[in-house]
Amino acid sequence: MRAVLDTNVIIDLLHFADPEALLLRAAIDDGSLQCFSDRPCLEELERVATYPQFALDGRAQQALLEDYRGFVTLCEPEGVEDGEDGEAYRLPRCRDVDDQKFLILARRCRADLLITRDRELLRLASRRRPAPSCAIVSAAAAAAWLSASTDQPPASGTSADDGEVAAGP
Repeated sequence: MRAVLDTNVIIDLLHFADPEALLLRAAIDDGSLQCFSDRPCLEELERVATYPQFALDGRAQQALLEDYRGFVTLCEPEGVEDGEDGEAYRLPRCRDVDDQKFLILARRCRADLLITRDRELLRLASRRRPAPSCAIVSAAAAAAWLSASTDQPPASGTSADDGEVAAGP
């Protein structure tokens, strides 16, 4: 299964050791979940890791980033100049333009899942025109799906544990 993790999920996984996120880590470690990132998403993670509320010193920030880079596969655009804005992709528009990069990355790397805590991204899961290119789910929904070990991501319109809606391509 191919996935994009948003920054909040990565912090939950690597800093807070959130139980739902740890279920994702087990799937990453056993190879059943392959995660993708790109330069803009990595830059956001680097910036967020410096936020005072996480109380990460320089070494802890570097350890978090190295841990993430150790299991993520880079999926950079081919033949596109800096500043790719996703206009070439038919995707829903996120209200928070900073989150659009996750939709673009999910499309580019042909992700099955975009795993997020972001309410705006989760609301986009129910969009039909244009539809998201993959299921947009919470970590809880992704963990439940992975523990059930079915072959398909959550179906379009399936309710997630937190009342969030998943959508498929």
